[in-house]
Amino acid sequence: MSEERALDGVVLGLDVGGSNTRAVAAALDGSRLARGVAGPGNPSAHGVSVACAAMAAAAGEALDAYAREYGRPRVLGGVAGIAGGGPLYHGEGRAAFTGIWEALGAAGPVTAIDDVLVAFAAGTPEPDGHVLLAGTGAIAAAVAGRDLGAVADGLGWLFGDLGSGHWIGHQAARRVVHAMAAGDPPGPLTGMVVRAILGTEPAGTGRGAAGPVIAAAQARPPIELARLAPLVSRAAEAGDEMALEIVAEAARLLTGTVASVRPPGARTPIVLAGSVLTSHGPVRRAVHALLRERWDAPVTVAADGAGAAAWLAALDILGERDAPAHDVFTGGTGVG
Repeated sequence: MSEERALDGVVLGLDVGGSNTRAVAAALDGSRLARGVAGPGNPSAHGVSVACAAMAAAAGEALDAYAREYGRPRVLGGVAGIAGGGPLYHGEGRAAFTGIWEALGAAGPVTAIDDVLVAFAAGTPEPDGHVLLAGTGAIAAAVAGRDLGAVADGLGWLFGDLGSGHWIGHQAARRVVHAMAAGDPPGPLTGMVVRAILGTEPAGTGRGAAGPVIAAAQARPPIELARLAPLVSRAAEAGDEMALEIVAEAARLLTGTVASVRPPGARTPIVLAGSVLTSHGPVRRAVHALLRERWDAPVTVAADGAGAAAWLAALDILGERDAPAHDVFTGGTGVG
């Protein structure tokens, strides 16, 4: 691939989630990259107008940064991996999504795909394998030819998301409240959870002490329990027995979710994605160990999702024969 061909335009890659939207503008060979970030972009959670505004802001920021460094580029196309992207696939949502790229002057199409596919591409250049994504929620999926295959869980905190950040946080709050009500001596996790929920130290044990924790937790949206998940990892690292039990159960559940979509003898890669599994800590270690017990296959950790989306966009334009270097776009992947 000539340098002239590689640098005559850019592709856009977007990783659009419930917390933030990240964008990359990149030359076809990945040699020039610029980034942008904006607010939440999940259209199912926040609405089409909010999602489209976030994507436009992130992509615009990336293109402006690219222009300041290298000159205003021609946008050849792009890929947007979108969590909860259903509303953008038809009708007015589709028109609004298409309008973003028309306003930015894109010469080629920007394709909306499931964020799970971008998460998989962020962990491996291979076209086939499986991805386990555990952030606030949890889902596992088979990927074949870079298309989505069988999917397990991802059913939301009320009906599933087993082993997710919300599940871990809920288990922490539940077990702490039960331990306090039973009069058990407080361990590290109890102190961390009570401080996170009440902003004060535990006021003893017993049902009276547990009451304010229960009231404060129930007064907030249930999804906020996900913010307790990092405390479980910290307490587990400190040897807290309750936290270690939660970690072990989360790892078992997440591995079981993978097993429901992955054959026993599969040798293709497994990519770990989402904040629970991309963060160093006991959950990732436990999941990695259980996956390696079941499958003799590479287990990698997803890197930059927006960069992976840009890589997919470049791959669409160049084809497999002239495929750009995966690691240049994503920043590399690591062993789980």
